[in-house]
Amino acid sequence: MKTLRTETRNGVGTITLARAAEYNTITPDLRDELAAAIDRADADHGVHVILLRADGPAFCAGYGLDWSTRAQTSESGAARRRVWDSVADYGMISQFVNVYMKLWYARKPTIAAVQGWCIGGGTDMVLCADLIIAGQSASFGYPPSRVWGTPTTAMWVYRMGLERAKRYLLTGDEIPAPEAARIGLILEAVPDGELDARATAIAERMARVPVNQLQMLKLLCNHTAENMGLATSRLVGSLFDGIARHTQEGLDFVARAQVAGFRDAVRERDDPFGDYGSGPRSKTRAKPRDGKDAGSKNRKRQG
Repeated sequence: MKTLRTETRNGVGTITLARAAEYNTITPDLRDELAAAIDRADADHGVHVILLRADGPAFCAGYGLDWSTRAQTSESGAARRRVWDSVADYGMISQFVNVYMKLWYARKPTIAAVQGWCIGGGTDMVLCADLIIAGQSASFGYPPSRVWGTPTTAMWVYRMGLERAKRYLLTGDEIPAPEAARIGLILEAVPDGELDARATAIAERMARVPVNQLQMLKLLCNHTAENMGLATSRLVGSLFDGIARHTQEGLDFVARAQVAGFRDAVRERDDPFGDYGSGPRSKTRAKPRDGKDAGSKNRKRQG
């Protein structure tokens, strides 16, 4: 595997995103390898709980802007001969969404341990986990709601309620981990140095329970959200995401990224809000080594 590694210990199957230098930005390779790793852990009789974590200064800073904006630019060339196909776009983004939802639909409990940035597409992924534990310096948010996207897995309302979801999606504002815990987006925020130990301890505590019990209890809880219309929300979110990427504003953002570079395009988006890479919290984080969608000066392709 090129983008992650796995191990099993004490009934916990750990999947570690391993593109630290790129802030674990999402690529097709990461998508495919994550799908395979979740499926293997879910089928492994020795695994009772699946723990998702990441190397480096960020859990996941969204989609890599390099390949994703380049793909949309290529698409626009083809669009001169044929109009944008919303159904084909839905099929494309569903390849990513279906992988993230494996964390939700896995028979076994899934826990995510989050450090640093978890924004844009990173939240599409991590909010599908059953439990999220974060280091106190972590940040969540959906800056592409300002331009070029909507949440595809649509977990926001189900996690923290209608008004709070609107509060953060209608602004795209950054959510520090302690606040994310207070409003119910995540389970808890712990000191950064205790993150791995805390997440592992909870996972191992769950792993003492018979796996059939864990499966039944997870289904019992998850079907509450399913009965509230989660599948429909996910469908609408994925379709709207494609539409948002093909509004005039979305096309202008892609064109600006191609001309000025990813960092400047994202900086221009976020400077008026004074958060993410344009805010004071970014000064405490290391910068990525490439032009990916990261929390220091770049963000997400958004899908």
